[in-house]
Amino acid sequence: MSESQARNRYGLRKGLLALVVLGALGLGYFLWSGSGQPPGSEGANQSPGQPVGSRPAQAAGGRPGGPPGMAAMAVPVKVATVEQGPIQNIFTALGTVTAFNTVTVRSRVDGELQKIFFTDGQKVKAGDLLAQIDPRPYQVQLDQALGQQAQNLAQLNNARQDLKRYEQLFRQNSLARQQLEAQQALVQQYLGAQKTDQANVDSARLQLEFTQITAPISGRLGLRVIDQGNLISAGSTEGLVVITQTQPISVVFSLPQAQLPAVLERFNQGQPLVVDLFDSAERRLLATGELSSIDNQIDIATGTVRLKATFENQDETLFPNQFVNVRLRVSTQPDAVIVPTQAVQQGSAGAFVYLVADDNTVTVQPIVTGTIEGRRVAVVEGVTAGQRVVTDGVDRLRNGTRVQVIEP
Repeated sequence: MSESQARNRYGLRKGLLALVVLGALGLGYFLWSGSGQPPGSEGANQSPGQPVGSRPAQAAGGRPGGPPGMAAMAVPVKVATVEQGPIQNIFTALGTVTAFNTVTVRSRVDGELQKIFFTDGQKVKAGDLLAQIDPRPYQVQLDQALGQQAQNLAQLNNARQDLKRYEQLFRQNSLARQQLEAQQALVQQYLGAQKTDQANVDSARLQLEFTQITAPISGRLGLRVIDQGNLISAGSTEGLVVITQTQPISVVFSLPQAQLPAVLERFNQGQPLVVDLFDSAERRLLATGELSSIDNQIDIATGTVRLKATFENQDETLFPNQFVNVRLRVSTQPDAVIVPTQAVQQGSAGAFVYLVADDNTVTVQPIVTGTIEGRRVAVVEGVTAGQRVVTDGVDRLRNGTRVQVIEP
């Protein structure tokens, strides 16, 4: 190896060594600057009596380096005043709207559906003409029955005239009794035939009337099943159209058997029980009606009993098979101590509220709750009217916590 090559390699090694030393010095300076204090100043911020090298004590309030007195800061909360007044005992349930009456309109005779006199969804009254079946075959049957009746009536009149002559001859001893009795029997036979003929005429006339299909009840029509021109049969289960009576209308719902005695107590005394219906969000009142009937047995599978309420439904807000939220007003407590439901908390020892004192500190107060009405609950024991309870911001509260009341 030449002298120049050795000199170049030696210079390269010195450059690499210098770079390593500079990197080490830079890393040491970075670590020293990240500690937040220069080396040897560990005791500068120590409290009296605190060992050198230990971490500074946390500020009051539990947060490291926080400002003093953080724990003494007031917790913002919303409060409500305990009230005294009437509260209703309301039972809630999920109900189904059912038509007061539902009828499937069917034909009573066979034939061609000649004409339809209604439109889908139309409101009809009982007796309105809905459809017409071809009446000609039934008119023919009526004419035949009337002809047979006239024929037999003529024979009856003739037999009666003969009977009068036979009776006269018998009184003159010119006719045997056997012939007289035979004529009397013939008259009775024709009288029986007359009754049969009248029944046949009535039946034929009734069949002819059945070719006109009328509405059996008042209500709203559904969608028709059969179109004009089709042959329909009296034995068809499909029917022509369905009529539902929606004014008035019913709602069927279930209550637990434990709530049944309170309902029966007033229902059996003839006192009206008001029922309110709300939409699925329980925000809009749909209708107000009255409890009309209670089922005669409890469902052993669910432990509930079915009830039915009736509503006028003048504005037709309620629709068959609609789901609604039911609120049954059972009774009213006139002078109850009432708090908002959001103020009531639940713990291992039961229900409690946070009472706010005059110095804006809170106390955990156990309570006994009673009737619940919407967002209000009656308190049987634990608080009195006029006291303040926390309704919002309870997560950070403990006994003795200072609070700051936020006005709503």
